[in-house]
Amino acid sequence: MSDTVAAKNGVTTQYLARVADDLEQNLKEQERLGTEIAVLQSQLAELEADRAVLVSLQEALGASSAPATPAPAAPEPESAPAATVVDKKDTTAPAKKARAKKPAAVPVQRARKTKTAAAKPAEPRQPSLVTLARDFLTSQTEPRSAAEIAEALAQKHPDRGIKKTVVRTTLEGLVAKNHAQRSKQGSSVFYTAPDPAEPSADSGASSE
Repeated sequence: MSDTVAAKNGVTTQYLARVADDLEQNLKEQERLGTEIAVLQSQLAELEADRAVLVSLQEALGASSAPATPAPAAPEPESAPAATVVDKKDTTAPAKKARAKKPAAVPVQRARKTKTAAAKPAEPRQPSLVTLARDFLTSQTEPRSAAEIAEALAQKHPDRGIKKTVVRTTLEGLVAKNHAQRSKQGSSVFYTAPDPAEPSADSGASSE
């Protein structure tokens, strides 16, 4: 009887250990996917902000070239005296010709607007937060916490509105892609650039 009970307890212990391991793997996978989603959402927000800047710049360029449009309307006074010399029977013909020529001025105006907009250089695009965090880690010789990295980037780029939570999410995304390393010292987490002796998965794929 005791052998049967011991066997059942052994099987139960094995199942409990397997279930606990599966739960741990499931939790790790959820954390990894959550980190990647947060990084993608951050990149999407930056792209939307860039698009808003480009749209406002496009509207500003279109508004600045608007005063140049009335110039092609100057030839109209020349056609009026010519119509008075012709007999009443033939006045319709010059009028039709004049009406046919007016739409041709529209493409000229659009071409001038396009040429004016193309003459002004576009503003340089700012690097993403992922690039800033990766470059910062590469320039450091000691491990840095997310708070230290966020503070350094905020001081270097005060116009970006960099937040500590977004920086931590970005760093976790770099760790997931082997673009950074994470270490714990007590209850604190620190980040460093990847070891040059261990190239990341992306660099190995590009070399192939």
